[in-house]
Amino acid sequence: MTSNRRDFIRKAPAVAAVAAVPAVAAAQPAAAEDREGRHRPEKEVHFPGGEPPENPLMSPVVTYGGLVFLSGIGAHFEGDIRAHTAHVLDELERNLEAVGSSMANVLKVNVYLGDLADYDAMNEVYLGRFGPEPAARTTIAAKGGIPGDSLVEIDCVAVR
Repeated sequence: MTSNRRDFIRKAPAVAAVAAVPAVAAAQPAAAEDREGRHRPEKEVHFPGGEPPENPLMSPVVTYGGLVFLSGIGAHFEGDIRAHTAHVLDELERNLEAVGSSMANVLKVNVYLGDLADYDAMNEVYLGRFGPEPAARTTIAAKGGIPGDSLVEIDCVAVR
């Protein structure tokens, strides 16, 4: 039993990597060439309204080939965890759709709570928002709270 499991673990990463390559490669748009003539996807930064602010601290949405990376989004208004979670998920969805993706295409989500006591209420709003096969997720309570007094902040990685 142990040797079978070890054999599987040793082989699994290679099998998973080979199986994933066609799906990711097919999702990638045209790529640029590097100095050696190899094709590389280009990093694209997307700002609301299309124009970057002066001296941006971070990029809200970055695409690279078929991948989409969204910076953490919080809710900066008075309200409870349910209102903040709904707002953040709506903003995630809007940003994903703006670059040709969707909530169902999200692979990984990170949820940062200002208070772990809000975990169940946040989950009530979160449930079902990423389709029938939700993304992998990590949830933590951020010591010291969330910047801007949001009760929750969420970031994600998706495919187009």
